[in-house]
Amino acid sequence: MPLLPLMLAVFVGFFPMGMAFPVLPRHVHDMLGLGTFFVGVLMGAQYVASILVGRLWAGEVSDGRGPKVAVPLGLVGVCGVGVMYFVALAFTDRPALSYLLFVAARLLTGIAEPFVITAALSWGIARLGPQHSGKVIGWIGMALFGAYAAGAPAGGWAYARWGYAGIAWATVLVPLLTLAIVAAIHGERPAPVERPAFYKVVGLVKLPGLALTLSSFAYAAINAFVALLWVERGWGSAALAFTSLGAGFIVARLLVGHLPDQLGGARVAAVCVAVEAAGQLMIWWAPGELSACAGAALTGGGYALAFQGFGVEAVRRAPPESRGAAMGGYVAFQDLSMGLAGPLGGLLALQAGLAAVYLAGAIGALASLVLALAMQRSAAGRA
Repeated sequence: MPLLPLMLAVFVGFFPMGMAFPVLPRHVHDMLGLGTFFVGVLMGAQYVASILVGRLWAGEVSDGRGPKVAVPLGLVGVCGVGVMYFVALAFTDRPALSYLLFVAARLLTGIAEPFVITAALSWGIARLGPQHSGKVIGWIGMALFGAYAAGAPAGGWAYARWGYAGIAWATVLVPLLTLAIVAAIHGERPAPVERPAFYKVVGLVKLPGLALTLSSFAYAAINAFVALLWVERGWGSAALAFTSLGAGFIVARLLVGHLPDQLGGARVAAVCVAVEAAGQLMIWWAPGELSACAGAALTGGGYALAFQGFGVEAVRRAPPESRGAAMGGYVAFQDLSMGLAGPLGGLLALQAGLAAVYLAGAIGALASLVLALAMQRSAAGRA
């Protein structure tokens, strides 16, 4: 119950981002006439900005001034993304310029979104305590992926009726609703204490962070390329794939989201990245839309608990006064994977076809399994 207002804020704030996922690649590919490499660069630009600016800045503001300051700043930034979409649409007759403006919008997204999610995570841990960090990561993350799952079909519907302008309007207006929600949540200003530098906090969480980087490629592959895979195979809209991904994520969190706190983050993550790899192999092999959606659901379910399990390991390695920085640093490893997956996946798709991207996602998930087992053995040795 203490997390419900934060979950609602995250859901409403990220809903317009979910609307953009299935249609922005198609808009750039079909309306601007650009190939998969440029689509990959566009979708990865957000995560470059997150790594270089967003996570560090969001963590510092959340730890130093409080999450109640950080979340509204992020929401205003998301509104600015919608404004950038409108500017890009004004230059559709000049594809190169329109594309660069869309890239600028994605860069701004990479700065704005960390303020919302990083602050919400640290806010939740402050309210429930570090012993429940797995639950906080699980429920806040479920709100985020629920927004993506619900936003995807809404984005397809809006795009079919109003074009990308419908997505732009939603990105400007919907986050404004969240400002009222955040204003009603009690938040305390953090006590002034000396905090370690951000790079030192990142060093503390580097092992679970690296495991997250490897396992995140599968999730990034669906976000960036599944819409084009659907078009290539003549399956129509890929909204169902995004919904399946989000549904798998939510069901896993609801059914077994308590396990990382009880059994240990690394132990749960080891099993779940194997499930994630199986989902990627199903998409790679899929003879039809339903089997590919089943693969997306398995990917979402496996990734849900992998992110949560590795996150529990990260929180346990960080000092209490730097949990915002720890969350920012941990999720920055996800951004690294997202940023690289776009252009690298685009190049791989050009050389070996779009399906090969999902084989690479399965390999990345299996590599993270090795790290999860190493963390589990290390924990057993300390015990």
